[in-house]
Amino acid sequence: MTSTPQHPDLRSQLETLTTEAFRPELAEIDRMPTVEIARLMNGEDTAVPAAVAERLPEIAAAIDAVAARMRRGGRLVYAGAGTAGRLGVLDASECPPTFNTAPGQVVGLIAGGPDAMVTSVEGAEDSAGLARTDLDALALTPDDTVVGVSASGRTPYAVGAVEHARALGALTIGLACNRGSALAAAAEHGIEVVTGPELITGSTRLKAGTAQKLVLNMLSTITMIRLGKTYGNLMVDVRASNEKLRARSRRIVALATGAPDDEIERALTATDGEVKNAILALLADVDGPTAARLLEDSGGHLRAALAAAGD
Repeated sequence: MTSTPQHPDLRSQLETLTTEAFRPELAEIDRMPTVEIARLMNGEDTAVPAAVAERLPEIAAAIDAVAARMRRGGRLVYAGAGTAGRLGVLDASECPPTFNTAPGQVVGLIAGGPDAMVTSVEGAEDSAGLARTDLDALALTPDDTVVGVSASGRTPYAVGAVEHARALGALTIGLACNRGSALAAAAEHGIEVVTGPELITGSTRLKAGTAQKLVLNMLSTITMIRLGKTYGNLMVDVRASNEKLRARSRRIVALATGAPDDEIERALTATDGEVKNAILALLADVDGPTAARLLEDSGGHLRAALAAAGD
């Protein structure tokens, strides 16, 4: 039986990528003591925040653009394959419990669909057409944002998603870990966090994956701060869907107001467990319906609602 040779064009492309570079000094890493490998890997990881720091102006500009569109009702959509796709799905799935985002407000698309979260879907990442199909199912509008995520910056699914979204008038962001990437070039906002060669050659779930996670954390979290989903550094839009989160809700109200436990319980009961409303009710000394109206009139921003209550 003969093996199928690697596509020469793709092989030559990969050889130019820093994320795929071979490090001969690590050629005998498998012979090192475990603690030394761990120390080496930990040292590698410390370089990631510095690489992200170099791109903070681009990240901030992208966040401001995303927030402006989401204020108009737009959605934040991540699109990627493999590790990059999984990170996007992870970030999207954490927004509802953390920030009480509406269903479908933050979306993670992974090449190959949900099955690709736990297993490889053959050929999915190589299909720009699949990305177009997945995005068309969302009926994109100019208020939406599509973030293509790819360590190499060349993955057809991610590049195809950004190109299609941009053609439809949506805001586009391309997050890659190599300079001069096709993904960043295709997007309105290109973010290239260069993390260099991996400890294990080509294993971009390592430093590149960590960098992508850090940037996605920033994109979603700071956007939500801009949308009024926090009060200071408190998660005042947290959704209390289990006992731990209900306890956290009470603690957040206490930290924001300094009120005693019995008043906190009454305020949460009067506002159907809505943390932001309970804080407003306590700080502005208003009832539940008034708190809800003030927040609605203020676009969900607690500070603005407090100012309005004091007028």
